[in-house]
Amino acid sequence: MVDLFRGVRLTPTQRRIAHCLVQNASSAAYLSASEVAELAQVSQPSVTRLAMALGYDGYPALRRKLRELVSPSIDVAWAGDNELQVALRAEADNLHDLAARLGDPDRLSQAGALLAASRPLPVLGLRSAAPLASYFSYFAAKVHPDVRLLETGGSMLADRVDQAREAGATALLAMVLPRYPREAIEALRAARADGLSVVLITDSAVGPAADHADIVLTAAVGAQLVFDLHAAPMALAMVLLQALCDAAPTESQRRLEEFERSASRRQLFVS
Repeated sequence: MVDLFRGVRLTPTQRRIAHCLVQNASSAAYLSASEVAELAQVSQPSVTRLAMALGYDGYPALRRKLRELVSPSIDVAWAGDNELQVALRAEADNLHDLAARLGDPDRLSQAGALLAASRPLPVLGLRSAAPLASYFSYFAAKVHPDVRLLETGGSMLADRVDQAREAGATALLAMVLPRYPREAIEALRAARADGLSVVLITDSAVGPAADHADIVLTAAVGAQLVFDLHAAPMALAMVLLQALCDAAPTESQRRLEEFERSASRRQLFVS
């Protein structure tokens, strides 16, 4: 459904409605314009204006399109599955969708080059995105000389972004996942105002963080269980790390070999 909004210039209010439609796809396709407006906490005319901005005569025409997108018949193989199996199969679909969209790797390559050239490289991930940012940073430090993990908010966050910029950073990588921390979005806004290029990993191209990034990379979050599944964002982060390595292959290989020699000398691993 995200593709429906891609490439269309939307106002902040229209982005809010679009994000609401994406997040509530299965139910929103059957709601009236007034019900969508109430769900997104906007006015009903704003919903109509969104439909017209997308090229439809009005919201009923957009709703018919939404129903086409969310109503394909469910795979018969899922019929006897329990809720845990359904959640994991849906997550597998998220990975298949991500793989399909990587058929054109240009944006990913551009993002990898931006991150490889930034010295230092700040990596931001707060709350639910903190483990993803930490995972990326752990491996990125093997191929990049100065990775700075920003996983806690508070008054020090802005200081640490400023310090990275003063040390020579030209880009910032941010992971912003539902529920979207206000501090993370404010940090992105400040980073761009200070001249940093922002590469964003998030779940929706019309999400609240997308307006504050130069390159937006998306991977769906599984929402079928009590807490979200992040398999697709994790895979996207590792694919982005590959792009970073590809942008500076000689240095990446040299640093990896140095690490392996050091690990062997210190007997870090049992195998």
